[in-house]
Amino acid sequence: MARYTGPRCRLCRTEKKRLFLKGDKCKSGKCPINKKRPAPGKDPKARQKKQSDYAVQLREKQKLKRSYGLMEKQFRLTFEKAQRLVGKTGDNLLILLERRLDSVTFRLRFATSRSQARQLVLHGHILVNGKRVNVPSFQVKPGDNVSVHPSYKTNKVLLASLTEYEKAGVMPWLSLDIDKVEGKLNVLPQRKEIADMAEIREQLVVELYSK
Repeated sequence: MARYTGPRCRLCRTEKKRLFLKGDKCKSGKCPINKKRPAPGKDPKARQKKQSDYAVQLREKQKLKRSYGLMEKQFRLTFEKAQRLVGKTGDNLLILLERRLDSVTFRLRFATSRSQARQLVLHGHILVNGKRVNVPSFQVKPGDNVSVHPSYKTNKVLLASLTEYEKAGVMPWLSLDIDKVEGKLNVLPQRKEIADMAEIREQLVVELYSK
């Protein structure tokens, strides 16, 4: 399965936005966005050109795609599925992305980043309704229980990640039993509830793919 293997901080610098691809490092002073480093391959003294409408739409698409750790084909297939659903395509797209098993694993604080959550899923450490699921794109349904395999519950990385739950909790559409290391998708997320995606203008992504 194709995946990006290059430096993740380079992606944040390209988009000039913190995409939270490296967990705790993104929240620390080591983040290149905090240091105001220029975009890769750009002369910091070079004059900024005005972006075309297409360029603005493309950048929004790249931000969203990279935030969820998807390659172009995966993202396009998700968009096409969102188009077939009832409602706004942009909202449907974000809901489908949030329902991915790797994203739910990340939101439940089982991992510090989506890439780490993806690895947990691929290695068979995540259970859905008591059964191992090793497909990161698996769509979690309302009422599904997502838990950690018993053999992984004492892992130091997991325990360190769960400390974030005590600081900030989980998203409104989820619930977590920290003692059992088990969570649940209660309802489908609403666009306004996805706070860390507030800056993303998904309508521009819809316009880009509609051309």
